[in-house]
Amino acid sequence: MTESQAREEICRIGQSLFQRGYVHASAGNISLRVGTGFLITPTDACLGFLDPAQLAMLNVNGTQISGATASKTIALHRQIYATSDASAQALPALCVIHTHSTHCVARSLTCNDTELLPPITPYFVMKVGHVPLIPYHRPGNGAAATAVAQTITRYAQQGTPIRAVMLSRLGPNVWHQNLASAMATLEELEETAKLMNLCAAQSPASLSELQLQELKENFGAHW
Repeated sequence: MTESQAREEICRIGQSLFQRGYVHASAGNISLRVGTGFLITPTDACLGFLDPAQLAMLNVNGTQISGATASKTIALHRQIYATSDASAQALPALCVIHTHSTHCVARSLTCNDTELLPPITPYFVMKVGHVPLIPYHRPGNGAAATAVAQTITRYAQQGTPIRAVMLSRLGPNVWHQNLASAMATLEELEETAKLMNLCAAQSPASLSELQLQELKENFGAHW
């Protein structure tokens, strides 16, 4: 993918997320590896109305070299990229999407577990996997990036690599090998959170160990 194509793809994904309510106002951000650097949406930008020419370009060291001022979450994104690279057991990260998706955030407000959601549907297990809940940090706090990096490493070492984390009270960060796949993962995550919230009066049962094993054996699910 050329840099021009990458810029257009970021804008296309941002517009799709905005139009379908996964992001609102200036919430959320998207980054993508390009060559030896990164493209990321500007700070306070609305993902529904991005200008390809204004996306921030950063070099491999995170120094901005062009575009509007980069989102303050670039430190977190770079930690996700670097940590995924550092472990052969971790899932590859070539792009990152962060949103403030309503049902995920709502779930985080009442969740007392270490993970956002239990394994209640097969497609959540297959397409998303474990989603650790990261304790609240103010937006842009470097401690959140450190916590996410440590979590990615810990899950990889346990043999259950992750492709998403949930920042408590803020929203999910999802990474994948391309933006279309990352968006699909985010969609599955948000829909599962919605199901969980709809069942709040009576928590749904998780899939059994046998059912989870079947998903791992037949679809390579990481659970």
